[in-house]
Amino acid sequence: MNGLLSVIIPAYNEREMIPKAAATIAEILEQAEISYELLFVNDGSRDLSWQCIEEAADQNPSIRGLNFSRNFGKESAMFAGLSEAVGDCVDVIDCDLQHPPELIVQMYEKYQEGYDQVIAKRNRKGDSRLSIVFAKLYYKLANKLVNVEMVDGAGDFRLLSRRTIHALLELKENNRFSKGLFSWVGFNQIYIEYENQERAGGNSKWSFKSLLSYGVDGILSFNNQPLRICIYLGGIFMGISILYLLYLLIEILLHGIDAPGYFTTILLITTLGGIQLFSIGVIGEYIGRIYFEVKKRPVYLIQETNIKEESESE
Repeated sequence: MNGLLSVIIPAYNEREMIPKAAATIAEILEQAEISYELLFVNDGSRDLSWQCIEEAADQNPSIRGLNFSRNFGKESAMFAGLSEAVGDCVDVIDCDLQHPPELIVQMYEKYQEGYDQVIAKRNRKGDSRLSIVFAKLYYKLANKLVNVEMVDGAGDFRLLSRRTIHALLELKENNRFSKGLFSWVGFNQIYIEYENQERAGGNSKWSFKSLLSYGVDGILSFNNQPLRICIYLGGIFMGISILYLLYLLIEILLHGIDAPGYFTTILLITTLGGIQLFSIGVIGEYIGRIYFEVKKRPVYLIQETNIKEESESE
């Protein structure tokens, strides 16, 4: 299995790194005799990133570029790259070279063996203990809540077959969380582990706030558990209120009324509160179903079949 390899490289304010990334990746692929195109996606950079992409394209005809009208975010940049890539397979890599580009060759070899997703999984050597603890807690929580498996260390750096790309492009949702979508589409997968790399230049564009927002998006994009919790809480509080009301009723029957109106007030508060919370949960459940329907994800994806097309059988 051979073919053209498209390498998608999202870039945001990476003026310093674009020439180096273009030269490094091109040299590695040419030495490995892999036919390639480098597709830079300029995500509304405020520096001279687009000019650097144009200069790199002038020097190497295998380099193409997309220039966004403004900053739409890395998820949009990756989706645009997948939409415009012409290769038989696609590799997504960061412009800062923290994803070791020499790993692309190994990933391509695994693709030739028949894998649809060759996923680079970084270990956490060199990370602070605090970041390791936060990462483990996040993935443990996320995998309990979401309906897809997210592997710690497995990110956007991966090689995708053409049928995997087609499947991802069928998912038209605007609020994309590619790490979850990659897992959702499935197909044959294999992991390749690599060690942390330092940025070859420039500064990271990810702050703690943006990482936190990204993590929350990941949880909310693939589950409706927060809505369902309202039903559980409503049911629990309704049950507790009923038991408490029965207790008060027995106390009144046995010992009489100590404070007139107390039982009625508690009855109204607990009953109505429980009903309201339960009703909100039911409404939330319907909203959750609408939430998943408007994403318009395909009901299923076929990996392979022995059913022939009618035109083939005639």
